[in-house]
Amino acid sequence: MRFVYVFVLFLLTVNHTSLMAQHSVARRWNEVLLEAIRHDLARPTVHARNLFHVSAAMYDAWAAYDDVAETYLIGKTVHGFTSEFNGVFVPSAVQAAREEAISFAAYRILTHRFKGSPGSSGSQNRFDTLMTALGYDTTGRSSTDYSIGEPYALGNFIADTYINFGLQDGANEQNSYANLHYEDINDPLFPMFSGNPDIGDPNRWQRLSLEFFEDQSGNIYPENSPDFLSPEWGIVSPFALSEEDLTIYERDGFDYYVYHDPGAPGYFDVENNGINSDNYMWQHTLVAKWSSHLDPEDGVMWDISPASIGNINQNSYPQTLAEFQAFYDEENGGDPSQGHTLNPVTNQPYDAQLVPRGDYTRVLAEFWADGPSSETPPGHWFTILNYVNDHPSLIKKFNGEGDVLSDLEWDIKAYFTLGGTMHDAAVTAWGIKGWYDYIRPISAIRFMADNGQSSDDTEISYHTGGIPLHGGFVEVVKAGDPLEGKFGQHIGKIKLMAWNGPDSIADPETDVAGVGWMLAENWWPYQRPSFVTPPFAGYVSGHSTFSRAAAEVMGLLTGDAFFPGGMGEFEAPKNEFLVFEDGPSVDLTLQWATYIDASEQCSLSRIWGGIHPPVDDIPGRLIGKEIGPDGFYFAKSYFDGTITHVEKTHPEEVVKAIYPNPTQDILHLILAGNEHYNISLYNTRGEEVVKYMNEEPSFSLDVASLSSGLYVLQIKNEHYFSSHKVIIQ
Repeated sequence: MRFVYVFVLFLLTVNHTSLMAQHSVARRWNEVLLEAIRHDLARPTVHARNLFHVSAAMYDAWAAYDDVAETYLIGKTVHGFTSEFNGVFVPSAVQAAREEAISFAAYRILTHRFKGSPGSSGSQNRFDTLMTALGYDTTGRSSTDYSIGEPYALGNFIADTYINFGLQDGANEQNSYANLHYEDINDPLFPMFSGNPDIGDPNRWQRLSLEFFEDQSGNIYPENSPDFLSPEWGIVSPFALSEEDLTIYERDGFDYYVYHDPGAPGYFDVENNGINSDNYMWQHTLVAKWSSHLDPEDGVMWDISPASIGNINQNSYPQTLAEFQAFYDEENGGDPSQGHTLNPVTNQPYDAQLVPRGDYTRVLAEFWADGPSSETPPGHWFTILNYVNDHPSLIKKFNGEGDVLSDLEWDIKAYFTLGGTMHDAAVTAWGIKGWYDYIRPISAIRFMADNGQSSDDTEISYHTGGIPLHGGFVEVVKAGDPLEGKFGQHIGKIKLMAWNGPDSIADPETDVAGVGWMLAENWWPYQRPSFVTPPFAGYVSGHSTFSRAAAEVMGLLTGDAFFPGGMGEFEAPKNEFLVFEDGPSVDLTLQWATYIDASEQCSLSRIWGGIHPPVDDIPGRLIGKEIGPDGFYFAKSYFDGTITHVEKTHPEEVVKAIYPNPTQDILHLILAGNEHYNISLYNTRGEEVVKYMNEEPSFSLDVASLSSGLYVLQIKNEHYFSSHKVIIQ
């Protein structure tokens, strides 16, 4: 998102200028967080959580000085984690106190979360620089005793609370977010070699093995065949998701938490050699067909303005295969956009913007993928939020109603709302990804092509599990074909009209791969050879889920479905924007009338990018459509003080005493009632070092053999869960 990148980089170098002073302290911390994400590993789940926790911590620092708003974590029990908080002395200079508490909270959390980042040195320098620019000295200010009345101590206390919350929320942060149970079942695919000969189950995710793997932030991974990112993320403590949204599945002894379960995608009929696989075949073949739309020289021109693109009937999302086939334009690309007749702000028609389709599709794919300087999809929507916040036409009334809010209050509430919603989108999408473990297009397309073609049993290479033929897009190589090979060795294989791939690009500054006939066994998504496809399952699309949820939040926050001024824009200059090939061939501006229009462009971009079939897309949109409003109204209930505690049992009603703490050898516990609980003690690596079930309310744990340090004590049964910090000396 280069219009934001340029702005942010400029912003971070002019800390003492009037331009910087125009933004709230929350905005300034959000900007350095986004910049830290761009220099970290590209982990959408992890950074959705970082954005949420930092935003929530800043909100708590703001709400602690408010008479109406309820704090989120401090002084609350959230998912079994209890924070004791007795309130603060409210000084006469509330604004200054808030800004100081916000800054110390954000600074301490960011320092903790990014200390192991590939870009940790630069990120820490930006954190330190901002504290200095704001006039805060961290030297000797590490106290968390907010009772002394110092805002910095409150900020430290809040940061400490969120850091401890993060050590027990299911993310396995203390072990670098490593997977605990998931194991993939397919042998890796080596994209640089032809076909997919080693796949065992064509319905399950298949990791890729590359010469080297470079993520979308430009980081080189130490392994060339990365693990599935966050397949167990469904167990991470969410924001507004509820038990009514949850289904729990079990596989290999692990419970997969699936919120907003969409049901299974279209599977390949393994037992019958693909006979009943029409949905699977159509979904993945469409991705290959849309790969033919990536040529700016094919002569196809599109009006990409809001006059022609956007404004989809929200009741038209497909469910059946026939509806999918009607919704997506299989041959030409795109969806049933109706366009907008008028800009509601100017009351004038939107100006047409005719550009080569191949430029539009390539820019769309790279813009929404976030390119080599990615802040990941949840962070991308924060940059869009900041873009909207800077628009002179935006009136900062929450939900478009009431008083105009100060920049600080607006930013605090907007970040908390969007952060919680993006976190829920990650928990939901990756919970689904982990459980359904669904295949990606590069694996499916090559697998089907290896089988042959499934359209004509009188033709060469017929196989019931082959790829469907489509004249001009998917055909069989026959004698005399330029692709037959020197010795005719490719006769009978499948060929695709598709993007020619990275082998056709010697110099990304000048070369364009273009589109042409290629052997399907060598098909490549519109990605770099060092990336190819993200290292996690496709179903459901994270981009579709994040984007639709964010679009819903943006409309509710502003009280308007449309961007300020009736249009949001992003400029992609000729021959400057694209990264791994030259382009676009003309100056091009992405334009969206509404936030939902933008989210739906994002969804389509992943098909043109070769990353998702439609079956990944639509459920993500529908789930985001629910998560967005749920997150907004849940956040709003904190702002207006109407939030109610939903835990069935408050920890103080069960846990009467844990002593001595710190301890050297014996830890005594006294619990209320006669129920039995599972007692677990975890070290900071997430390893369970003590496991016990109580028979009586009063009992003791022998911890003399454990090393000194911080531990997390969990007490739970089917009705109750709580977590407590224990120090062993």
